[in-house]
Amino acid sequence: MTKLRVGLLFGGRSGEHEVSIKSAKAIFNAFATEENVSKYDVVPFYIQKDGAWQAGEIPQQVITSGQPLQNLAASPNLWQLPPQAAEMDVWFPILHGPNGEDGTIQGLLTLMQVPYVGSGVLGSAAGMDKIAMKDVFAQAGIPQVKYMAVTRSQIWSNACIFPKLCDEIETNLGYPCFVKPANLGSSVGIAKVRDRRELETALDNAASYDRRIIIEAGVVAREVECAVLGNDSPKASIIGEITYSSDFYDYETKYTEGKADLLMPAPLPEAIVSQIQELAIKAFIAIDASGLSRVDFFYVEATGEILINEINTLPGFTATSMYPQLWSRTGVSFPQLVDQLVQFAIERHSTPN
Repeated sequence: MTKLRVGLLFGGRSGEHEVSIKSAKAIFNAFATEENVSKYDVVPFYIQKDGAWQAGEIPQQVITSGQPLQNLAASPNLWQLPPQAAEMDVWFPILHGPNGEDGTIQGLLTLMQVPYVGSGVLGSAAGMDKIAMKDVFAQAGIPQVKYMAVTRSQIWSNACIFPKLCDEIETNLGYPCFVKPANLGSSVGIAKVRDRRELETALDNAASYDRRIIIEAGVVAREVECAVLGNDSPKASIIGEITYSSDFYDYETKYTEGKADLLMPAPLPEAIVSQIQELAIKAFIAIDASGLSRVDFFYVEATGEILINEINTLPGFTATSMYPQLWSRTGVSFPQLVDQLVQFAIERHSTPN
């Protein structure tokens, strides 16, 4: 049987460069298992922090070490792909954050006319931009917390406009609320605010990251997650729950061992589990996602409400990440998961738009 050549694309120009390396290492090891090694030849491609692509020994060294290589020489031509790129049968991009899961790399791979794992340009872009995402969910009738979208120009405006903007946020959303850059992942630039002074500071900080900012009303709820797998007939995993002692699930809590606990399956009534799974699939379809996504929800136990928080079309894929763990507990092992994702990529590529 002829093996498929899988281009494992990782690294990238975002603050989640190191997380991408960890995901790539776990995926590379999953392809090296007995059930996959006879099907696939995996070729790693490393994108440096300056955007230059590397093939050959360098990406293999990065995967082996699990750390970005230091002092790599800047490429004289950032737009030149390694020759090996033309030889791939299918791509497995595992680039988290901007320039990785926002539709940009998906557009390049689409132009290359080769199958790739994950959502296409539309699903990736809509899933990355929190404002576009919430607008799509609203149109689809998926319940969510109240929110407002503002721009950097409104925040960095004159002394008359900015106070009125803050007044409007206080009136519509109240405190506490959350201020978030629209297009950054991993809780970067997010702040929980409780008064006017904190609101002004958080808005100014978020505007330094992105020209589009979203403000969401706070809610007392349990945070639960569901993994989705498939294309036009996706399946939902069991439900997981995140618990933590910090004020909210910020960057430090997310990536510091011992700061958060994962409960799988989440201790929830069966009817609530079914509703969350149905809403996760509905959200997946609403943004035209494909392959994989992790969908996060708030479960307001006091009222029984289920509110969608966000969808992540290219979630963390380390051995301890929520997405592969949820599928492992559902009955799909890590090696089976990467195999299925490649097959879904080929299926989607062979289906006319």
